[in-house]
Amino acid sequence: MDKKRVVITGGSGKAGNYIVKDLIEQGYEVLNIDITPMKDSAARTLITDITDAGQVFNALSSYTGKHELDPSIRPKKIDAVVHLAAIPRILSHPDNEIYRINVMGTYNILDAASKLGINKVIFASSETTYGLVFAHEHRNPVYFPLDEEYPVDPMDSYAMSKIINEITAKAFHARTGMDIYGFRIGNVIEPNEYDNFPEFFKDPSARKRIAWSYIDVRDLAQACRLGLETDGLGFEIMNVTADDVSSNLPTMDLLKTYYPDVPIKKELSEYETLLSNKKIKKLLGFKPEHAWRRYLNQ
Repeated sequence: MDKKRVVITGGSGKAGNYIVKDLIEQGYEVLNIDITPMKDSAARTLITDITDAGQVFNALSSYTGKHELDPSIRPKKIDAVVHLAAIPRILSHPDNEIYRINVMGTYNILDAASKLGINKVIFASSETTYGLVFAHEHRNPVYFPLDEEYPVDPMDSYAMSKIINEITAKAFHARTGMDIYGFRIGNVIEPNEYDNFPEFFKDPSARKRIAWSYIDVRDLAQACRLGLETDGLGFEIMNVTADDVSSNLPTMDLLKTYYPDVPIKKELSEYETLLSNKKIKKLLGFKPEHAWRRYLNQ
């Protein structure tokens, strides 16, 4: 039986690297499309500019194996795409360039996937869509916890690009019926970055803009794998975050100090995340396994 073939965009990046390795360990055949190769060559990288529609169509109809000297290098149908590639933040590129690359890259991926009969796309949206992270000044949300029903209203080019990508994904689902799952991802933490948490604790205000959210990169890989294994949901947007806040202060203490005037929609447990992960748990069976308290004595 053939391995399930998955194309990952941005697999050379921080999160993508872990997701590629996790899928390979689980028996998937993975092709990485990126503008730079993976450092350790866990998967073959096809150098691709996702803002070029022709390159994307070619990439999504390419051979997904690892070696050009394999017994057969005939392309086979790709089962799914995990789309991570993007300019990942503001201030690194001009605003219009962030918007162009992120919006056109996602459009090209969805367009090619739909026309090539690839029936599953998982794409990276962002916690920034809630409008707090990259606002010009600190900004109060409408309510906490932030959930997928929230009236998103950001002002920055990065978050706007992510909202447009969500709307684009919904349109492609309406057009084709394909499964498209958008993950609003919290602050991604690699295992070595837990060493930074004691500094976070010294100044809780530094992580106010992200509502103290985080997600271990290994749990993000789990979420992607669960998304690939769960069919028939249609178009869905889901937050992906750890169960707790990235602070040693209780959640209500953080809110009383830094967001005292924001309504709270539900009773919160002691350290409960403010970026709700209830939906992804229900739809995908997501269970975060890595929390900072496992790695720090606090």
